[in-house]
Amino acid sequence: MNTPVTTLDQRYSAPDAAAAGWDQTLRVLESAELFWISTVRADGRPHVTPLVAVWHDGAIAFHTGAGEQKFANLRANPHVVLTTGCNQWDRGLDVVVEGDAVHVTDEDTLNRLAEVWAKKWDGRWQLAVRDGSFHGAGDSPSQAFSVTPTKIYAHAKGDPFGATTHRF
Repeated sequence: MNTPVTTLDQRYSAPDAAAAGWDQTLRVLESAELFWISTVRADGRPHVTPLVAVWHDGAIAFHTGAGEQKFANLRANPHVVLTTGCNQWDRGLDVVVEGDAVHVTDEDTLNRLAEVWAKKWDGRWQLAVRDGSFHGAGDSPSQAFSVTPTKIYAHAKGDPFGATTHRF
């Protein structure tokens, strides 16, 4: 992944704010236990739901069952927004990722992603790979997706508030 061009948006930042560094934003992406994904339904209405995802090789990976609403939405429109951060208004860094979700079926890639999930979750998140899908204990198959960011927003909260954009 290329190092992004990072800028501070003064319109939404305190006068003494500095742009959040890419390393700080990356730490949030790598350590986040929960993301919220926003997709668009066929009739144009938004759909937002929480999911567990991992940052790997410059992209966010997640998986979903083929019967879930987000899977149906992604088949028609790959544009997504993933958000993470903390829910306090005066501290932390909220991160918003824009990009397109690409369906991942390559078994070597899926095996690497399964290892990343297991490592991140201390072995509690176990995924087996079979027939281009993930399989968990007793679960039906789930489909993996990868989102390479086109733009990432990092919103610093507190003193000072700052709005950073990382463009790729």
